[in-house]
Amino acid sequence: MQIAIIGFGEAGSALVTGWGEAHGTIRAYDIKTEDAAQADAMRARYAALGVQGCASSAEAVAGADLVFCTVTADQAVIAARVAAPHMSQGAYWLDLNSCAPSSKREAAGVIEAGQVRYVDVAVMSPVHPKLNMVPLLIGGPHAGEVAPLLEALPMSLRVVEGEVGRASSIKMIRSVMIKGIEALSAECALAAVAAGVTAEVVPSLSNNYPGVDWDAQMGYNLERAMVHGARRAAEMEEVAKTLTDLGLPDGMTRACVDWQRRLADTSAEPPEDPRAAGAAAVADLLLAEIRKP
Repeated sequence: MQIAIIGFGEAGSALVTGWGEAHGTIRAYDIKTEDAAQADAMRARYAALGVQGCASSAEAVAGADLVFCTVTADQAVIAARVAAPHMSQGAYWLDLNSCAPSSKREAAGVIEAGQVRYVDVAVMSPVHPKLNMVPLLIGGPHAGEVAPLLEALPMSLRVVEGEVGRASSIKMIRSVMIKGIEALSAECALAAVAAGVTAEVVPSLSNNYPGVDWDAQMGYNLERAMVHGARRAAEMEEVAKTLTDLGLPDGMTRACVDWQRRLADTSAEPPEDPRAAGAAAVADLLLAEIRKP
């Protein structure tokens, strides 16, 4: 099978790293190659992983049997519109983006209009360290037929019965809690360090949530937002859309978007091992910039 990847950031790179060289040449396209400041780094990533970098989405998807779309959430529908006219009939478009169900259905409409088979894919944990074996939920009318092809690559997945968007509903609604805890822990850690009470506050959290090393977890949560906050903010925008589509308020989720963006916009360099560094060390790196008007 010919494989193409649209968007070659953390997720796309992780898949290729996990598969290794067993599946021949994989074509890839990332919009960063159109930015002079980022193009060389992206081409170096292609070369390091043995991927054929393409000058356009059209070039990457032409003749491909499986196309994995791993762009940022806000670009998912756009990526589908750009690629759809150039894909082969009967190919599969695997949408791994963290999007609201309504966004997935919009992308599916674009893809299916060209007689390409759309598959809703929800990535249920960070891609590192599991790489290609990160747990996936896949859904939509073509999920059952594509499952054996993905398992043979290999990939780890479970088919979710129902229409396009059901798998993503699970991912999005889960993120209300997962990303919400991340944002709250960041706010708590920064405030505790600013007030000089970290040694009292952070250990006390284990009284309510035993078994969690909150010092290590807060350090990790802060580092993740510093490195991936822009992407996570885009995902949480889609979570907010999921909630409003359900007729529910989205205030907590909108606050998470704000925190992810604030942390991503800082110029502080995170420590190499944030869990070992702990909450206070990572928060100290951020406080001066967070307090800027």
